[in-house]
Amino acid sequence: MHLSRTARIVLGCITATGLALIYLPLLLVLLNSLNTDRSFAWPPSGLTGEWWGRALHSPGAREALWTSLRAGLGATAIALVLGSLAAFAVHRHRFFGRQTVSFLIVLPIALPGIVTGIALNAAFRTVLEPLGIGFGLFTVVVGHATFCVVIVFNNVAARLRRIAPSLAEASADLGARPWQTLRYVTLPALGPALFAGALLAFALSFDEVVVTTFTAGAGTKTLPIWIYENLARPNQAPVVDVVAALLIALSTIPVYVAQRLSSDTAGGRPRLLLGHRVGHLTRI
Repeated sequence: MHLSRTARIVLGCITATGLALIYLPLLLVLLNSLNTDRSFAWPPSGLTGEWWGRALHSPGAREALWTSLRAGLGATAIALVLGSLAAFAVHRHRFFGRQTVSFLIVLPIALPGIVTGIALNAAFRTVLEPLGIGFGLFTVVVGHATFCVVIVFNNVAARLRRIAPSLAEASADLGARPWQTLRYVTLPALGPALFAGALLAFALSFDEVVVTTFTAGAGTKTLPIWIYENLARPNQAPVVDVVAALLIALSTIPVYVAQRLSSDTAGGRPRLLLGHRVGHLTRI
C-alpha cells in the first residue's frame, strides 16, 4: 500500500509520540539512579554512582533478587513442561472439547491480575493450608506458572503449525520410531520456540507484582514487591531507582533474545535443520 508523504509524516509523528511516552519515563528512572540529589531535582545537580554501590550492598535488595530468580526459574520450568504437553495434545490430536481446552489454557493471560490473584489466594487457603502448606515461594511459583504456561503454549503451538506433517511421515518411512522422530525431527524444530517461550515466561514472572501480592507470604519478597514497599521511603528512593533500572535491563534482555529467535525461525533455517535430521535417521 502506497502512502502519501503527509500520511507518512503523520504516522511517523504518532509512532514517535507513542514510543516517547513509553521509553522517556524509563530513561528518567535510569537518570535518577545517577542523580546526586535525593529529591530528584531537575535538571540533576550532578551525577554519582553512590546509589549503585548502596544497592549492590543492600541485603534486602539482594535477597529479593534471589527470590525473584528462583520464582522465575521455577515458574518457567513448570510452564515449559505443561505448556509443551498441552500444545502437543491440542495440535496433534482431535478430541471432543479441543477448542475449549485451548481457550481455557489461554484464558489466564487475559484475566486481570487482581482477579487471578484473589482466585489463587482463595484456592491456596482452601486447599493447601489444611495440608500444612502456607504461603511462600511455592505458592508464588504456582501462581506465576498459571500465566507463564500460556506463553510457552502459544509459542510451541505456533511452531507446530509451521512444521509440515510430511517431515514426521518421512522419518517414519525411513524406519524411525516415534521417539526417534521426536528427538531428531520435532524437538530440533521446536528448540528455538521453546527457548523463546522460556525467556518470555521468565521475563513475565520476574516483574510480576499483582499476583505475587496475593500469593506470597509475609516473609517472601520478590524484587518488584521490594521496590513497591520501599518506594515511599525517602532514604531508599535513589536505591529503588537503581533496582528499577536493573529490573528494566533484566526484563529487556530475554525479550530481545526471544524476539531475535522468533524472527530467525520464521524463515527457512528450520527446514534446513530438519532436512539434516531426517537424513541422519537413515544412518540409525
